[in-house]
Amino acid sequence: MSKTGALGLAASLGGSISKEQVKSAVEKYEKYHDLHGGEEESRMSNYTDLVNKYYDLATSFYEYGWGDSFHFAGRWAGETFRESIKRHQHFIALQLGLKKGMKALDVGCGIGGPLIEIARLSSARITGLNNNDYQISRGKELIFSAGLSEQCNFVKGDFMKMPITDNTFDAAYALQATCHAPDVQGVYKEIYRVLKPGQYFALDEWCMTDRFDPNNAKHLAIKAEIELGDGLPDIRTTRQCVQAMKDAGFEVIFAKDLAEDFPCPWYQPMDPSHFSLTSFQCTRAGRFITRAFLNTLEFLRIAPAGSMRVYHFLQTASEGLLKGGREGIFTGTFFVLGRKPLQETETTVNGDL
Repeated sequence: MSKTGALGLAASLGGSISKEQVKSAVEKYEKYHDLHGGEEESRMSNYTDLVNKYYDLATSFYEYGWGDSFHFAGRWAGETFRESIKRHQHFIALQLGLKKGMKALDVGCGIGGPLIEIARLSSARITGLNNNDYQISRGKELIFSAGLSEQCNFVKGDFMKMPITDNTFDAAYALQATCHAPDVQGVYKEIYRVLKPGQYFALDEWCMTDRFDPNNAKHLAIKAEIELGDGLPDIRTTRQCVQAMKDAGFEVIFAKDLAEDFPCPWYQPMDPSHFSLTSFQCTRAGRFITRAFLNTLEFLRIAPAGSMRVYHFLQTASEGLLKGGREGIFTGTFFVLGRKPLQETETTVNGDL
């Protein structure tokens, strides 16, 4: 079943939970947050439930508005949204030197859009790790349609305790996924553990930048909006992420906010004043049509009760991301390339920010 149209969106809302459970799931999810930061301790201790509820509710909206790749990318002038997403995935593959015969791990793989593109580009075997049943089932549909079922596969598991043996993979990457972790050093340590010695981990992360002031009420409100709308327990700073990579054992080869490299910012698709045929759903007109159509479907009980509430918290996320990007206090494209030393005693040479 296609998830790209508005009717497909309504039909698939709720992910792996029944339509009757959507409203209850929304209420439980919203209890983890409020616009003043929510109960951070509760989000940390219940991160599995938080993230699963979020993606059960939000995945169909993501696919409707974003396609099969749930991440940001900077854009060159004249480059379409879809082209920028694919180029960003190619960048990850090239940083890792992926090629035929290698085994790579996609940590927090979503429904598998990046996994498919990177597998096609590199001919490497890609395993996607995900803890959400609906996203895995959707991902299996996509890799089957792409003819990649022999080259790609999915493993269900928590990235804080992966069901994977030590020293398994030739490369690993996380595309704006480990921001969901309650303990960033803990998830990096798990990636370090399953990576073979001498091999590379490409991290693409959501972070607060050096411009973020934790004593600034406006900054805190923006951070809280992003956390509410995106299923995040807490957003770390760029420096915290780099330090956590080092503390996990990685040699940091380089770290950079990729947003600095592009004339068109990563947050442009969320700007309702920016008109684009390739991301029409994100424009002011597209949002108006989607909101009206979804409201009608929920009123007619075609879409489950609670659908508009999901749409509203996703709009909160969009507004928070746009404000955070414009203020320069948040980046959706912070990149770190790390290497697991050949030997545990090998001296690490860390690339500071």
